[in-house]
Amino acid sequence: MSKLSIALSFALCTAAAGVHALGHAAVARTATPPAPGAAPGTARAATPPARSDRADPGNHLGRVPILEYHVIGDHEAHWTVEPEHFRRDLQLLYDRGYRPISVAQLIDRRIDLPAGRSPVVFTFDDASPSQFRYIERNGQLEIDPNSAIGIWLDFHAKHPDWQNRATFCVLPAASAGHAFFGNGGIEGQKTAWRYKKLQYLVAQGFELCDHTLWHANLGKYSDAVVQEQIARGALAIDSAVPGYRIRTFALPLGIWPKNRALAHAGAWTDPRSGRTIRYRFDAILEVSGGPARSPYDPAFDPLRLPRVEVYGTALEHTLDALDRPGVRYVVGSEPVTRADASH
Repeated sequence: MSKLSIALSFALCTAAAGVHALGHAAVARTATPPAPGAAPGTARAATPPARSDRADPGNHLGRVPILEYHVIGDHEAHWTVEPEHFRRDLQLLYDRGYRPISVAQLIDRRIDLPAGRSPVVFTFDDASPSQFRYIERNGQLEIDPNSAIGIWLDFHAKHPDWQNRATFCVLPAASAGHAFFGNGGIEGQKTAWRYKKLQYLVAQGFELCDHTLWHANLGKYSDAVVQEQIARGALAIDSAVPGYRIRTFALPLGIWPKNRALAHAGAWTDPRSGRTIRYRFDAILEVSGGPARSPYDPAFDPLRLPRVEVYGTALEHTLDALDRPGVRYVVGSEPVTRADASH
């Protein structure tokens, strides 16, 4: 069994046991086996629950998958999925009743979805051109339909209830074009387009997330360098979108600094200008660990959010595990009250 499978099985079994112990009424969700002739690992959409006039409590203590994507490329690899793979992922999630929310919405408990639906959080790490690529035609910029954002917007146009809610964990100065989605002509991307891309994402409703200046392994460096890396990442985002409130930080490689508190809050003073940049995040993303606890779960920790790395058939296996009774977060027909949240 792979490390991913072991981690996921442990996390989901823990969630199921926790819900049972709390005595909360959970909505059963049973995975439907693959259709005859379907490719291995391809599951059919679960049958939507029957409608009823009775109030459905849902399962507000269920798990929420925070998905982690990197490159949308021309081959399949650990950090890469092909455009058609990404399109299938969106359709699979939609058919199985998931709808996207951002990290900020998750930690704020703003899960404003219809009854019977489940939240899913998309995160995109490293700001590669494959996530947001422009094509220049006759002096006009068009979004590449095979980039992540191009595929997403096309899906949104066909499914209006699939909102523009995802979190982009960006790098402003990494190598190989990982600098606000491309620079220096890499994959045809001009440096002058970088700020325009961030501004576009914010205008469309997406969330921006700090991922350091150039993807530094924070466990290797001194406290001073750790704070410089994080603060300069935040400063670069502010330069593109002045006044933007950055609420989420993603740990490069999932590695914590030796002083863990500095991943949450810190400061760096620019030696040239004397300006001090301070940061303080409401959420910190790890690299792996399986679906996250519900924000209503007493054990929920927004400063240590696990994620699901998406490659191969990882998404299908994760969704099948979440469809076990009582595991998946399901929105109820009535708002979650303060009394509900305490159970």
